[in-house]
Amino acid sequence: MTNSLRKVYNPVQKDYVTFLKTADETNGEYTLVEVELAPKGGVGLHKHKTYLEKFVCLTGELKVQLGNKIHTLTSGMSATAFPTIDHRFFNASDEVCTFRVELRPGNKGFEQSLQIGYGLARDGETRKNGIPKSRYALAWLFDISESNLLGWMSMFEWILRRHAKKAVKVGIDRQLTAKYVKF
Repeated sequence: MTNSLRKVYNPVQKDYVTFLKTADETNGEYTLVEVELAPKGGVGLHKHKTYLEKFVCLTGELKVQLGNKIHTLTSGMSATAFPTIDHRFFNASDEVCTFRVELRPGNKGFEQSLQIGYGLARDGETRKNGIPKSRYALAWLFDISESNLLGWMSMFEWILRRHAKKAVKVGIDRQLTAKYVKF
């Protein structure tokens, strides 16, 4: 399968993700994606308990926050968010930056959450900030990507996890997977 068939676009965030290697293709060893991050784009602080994310800047300037420290990456530089480390990435510049993210071990749920989240954005099923309109879709995507909230917001995770279980019970997971997961 060519990379163009594995490239997804989010019109809300105005960025692209290309899946270079999936967890299935690496026997679960890693997932590798390439991101074309729009100017002023990025994600908020979060953490993962079961996998690390290594960010490698290819072009432009990528900022990666690990804990309280912000690292500025340029071509060839990298930073790693180990499990349980609060992190985020963002593009503070007015130019697109391109970088790779390697997850170890690979994470199929993360891969699916990107395909589904970007698909929902393309279909107008997200708010202006890119968050899915459906609380069940949001909760299930949060759950399968193995994301975790930080600080005082973490006390709301049990609500998200409960909504994720309901999404599975009523088949929202199967509907979203069938519609948006292509590889």
